Amino acid sequence: MPLYNRLKEYRSKIDVNQQQMGALVGVSRQTISQIERGDYSPSVTLALKIAKVFGVNVEEIFWYEEESVDNE
Repeated sequence: MPLYNRLKEYRSKIDVNQQQMGALVGVSRQTISQIERGDYSPSVTLALKIAKVFGVNVEEIFWYEEESVDNE
């Protein structure tokens, strides 16, 4: 279930590092790093908090694409 994100891109727009981003939304720098790498999917609450920091909808930062299934 790949959840993709533009978190790093949005962070750079407002010149915020991972530590600062974590502090803004109440998580660790490591959690922000894991989200950016795609190793961790944030809760709905955390995704909403992140989007609120940037003043955008969640879908502008996070999106889901289903994996293609080959029926061969």
